[in-house]
Amino acid sequence: MKLESALSDRILEVVTRTPSCRVEDLVYHFPDLTWSQVFREVASLSRKGHLRLMLNGRGIIVKNADPGHAVL
Repeated sequence: MKLESALSDRILEVVTRTPSCRVEDLVYHFPDLTWSQVFREVASLSRKGHLRLMLNGRGIIVKNADPGHAVL
């Protein structure tokens, strides 16, 4: 669980610095992880209300659910 929490914090930091990034762009920041590992954590953060996932012509866009979000 601690590892997932650390990954959540890392993902939220990247999304805060790079608003409206694509999932593929987010995966680029974590070369030590697979696309599936990153997406699983992004999906979990979305279900918990920390992130919003939106589909557009560029792919799946990841945004902070709260623009004033502070990292967990």
